[in-house]
Amino acid sequence: MSECDVSRETLEKLQTYHDLIHKWNPTINLVSRASLAEIWERHIWDSAQIYDVAGNADHWADIGSGGGLPGIVVAILACEKHLGRHVTLIESDRRKATFLRTVIREVGLNASVIVSRIEDVPPLDADVLSARALADLPILLGFADRHVKAGGKSLFFKGQTWEKEVADARESWSFDLLAHKSKTNPQAAILEVKDIRRD
Repeated sequence: MSECDVSRETLEKLQTYHDLIHKWNPTINLVSRASLAEIWERHIWDSAQIYDVAGNADHWADIGSGGGLPGIVVAILACEKHLGRHVTLIESDRRKATFLRTVIREVGLNASVIVSRIEDVPPLDADVLSARALADLPILLGFADRHVKAGGKSLFFKGQTWEKEVADARESWSFDLLAHKSKTNPQAAILEVKDIRRD
């Protein structure tokens, strides 16, 4: 996904989010300083590519949201593509949670923030669960098993070692997997996981 694929209104919301990251990053470190100059490609458009993989889901949970990638990007795209979609962001760092709530308020998003450790949050019964740069796949599957409703799916951003993570995860979990090649990093993938069962 790129700026050619979204409306002017959506691009303006993404620009506001971009500007807020630049404003807050020196004090909170939402993204690495090295990647700040490439925030559109490395972070925003990378996060945006997950949107169309999700399908028609009303409740989206983003865990370990950090600076809002991909959760805030998903919520912004939903303003144009899926008005009824609510995004729940889970973030244990209170300063980052304050940033997320600021973005939600200033951009006008259908989203909420839970300030807590993921394992302490009551089951969310989400249609879709996402995570980016959070943990190894076996740990993520445990979170998904807790928070995704029956018939739902999980979407995980993974780098070049994703195949090894899948092999490791299959030692203790059974699941259906569809790997989508990343459009921003040819060595990376978005893992679409369904029907998770602990072995």
